[in-house]
Amino acid sequence: MCATGPEIRGIRVELLTAPDCPNAEAARSVVAGCLAESGLDTTLVERVGRYRSPTILVDGVDVMGTPGPVAGDACRLDVPTRERVLAALASKRG
Repeated sequence: MCATGPEIRGIRVELLTAPDCPNAEAARSVVAGCLAESGLDTTLVERVGRYRSPTILVDGVDVMGTPGPVAGDACRLDVPTRERVLAALASKRG
């Protein structure tokens, strides 16, 4: 039997970027502002790798509604917006 780790509670927010993404800082600023505005007590998890960049996930779902895997190592044309991030966070608050 495997030991279980700590229980994950709350909303999981992730910022996925490709190395040297020119839009990473703007996306980081948008998501940080949205977290502060929403009053949610959660930590932003940042990952750098081969992703469509930047991608913001709320509980594993792309806030821009883009289906499919997030791998791709390319700049996005549909950069995550404040409105989409706030809507995704609000939908999880219940």
